[in-house]
Amino acid sequence: MSEPADAGISDQRLLRGARTRQSIARHAVDVASLEGLTGLSIGRLATDLGLSKSGVATLFGTKEKLQLATVAAAREAFLDAVVRPVSDAPPGAARLRALVERWIAYIEQPLFAGGCFWAASLPDFDSRPGPVRDALAGHRRSWLDRLAGELREAAGAGEIAEVDAGLAAFQLDAVLVAANTALRLGDADATERVRRVLAGLLTPPR
Repeated sequence: MSEPADAGISDQRLLRGARTRQSIARHAVDVASLEGLTGLSIGRLATDLGLSKSGVATLFGTKEKLQLATVAAAREAFLDAVVRPVSDAPPGAARLRALVERWIAYIEQPLFAGGCFWAASLPDFDSRPGPVRDALAGHRRSWLDRLAGELREAAGAGEIAEVDAGLAAFQLDAVLVAANTALRLGDADATERVRRVLAGLLTPPR
């Protein structure tokens, strides 16, 4: 039995709606990277993109849902730019170097209009309990766990000396965030400092 004609029309509408929602969320990431997630509004995005406010409201519902969709879009874009491209690198020191190089490229030729989305967004929500803070914190935990995991792999393989992987990951992340800020302020040497810090963490055992 063939599908009713209106079923295909409905599917196309859903697909268009999903694509529009994705496009809006991606633009919202750029806005938030410049102005923070608190600067987002349905009206602002509708004006920016030449859409009706009611149409954008229908797709997202509330400002909090818009913020959550923005965080999700930023995470996917970050994974595509930084994490997924290094999945074939050998685990440990080689993959950690590759991750850091991809992260440097992510801020040197900014993926988002205002540089690192996470550096711009986390300070706004670190003291605001709720779903948005949880989503931002979840991404940060995942990133720190990824860095720590590669450090443990490197130590386990004898590539580097034994290390407190959690502490080293925390330190490396702090340097990356500082480099993002420094680059935004015109300090062209910031990324070379990141490489020097990483080289110190990956010193072979004596």
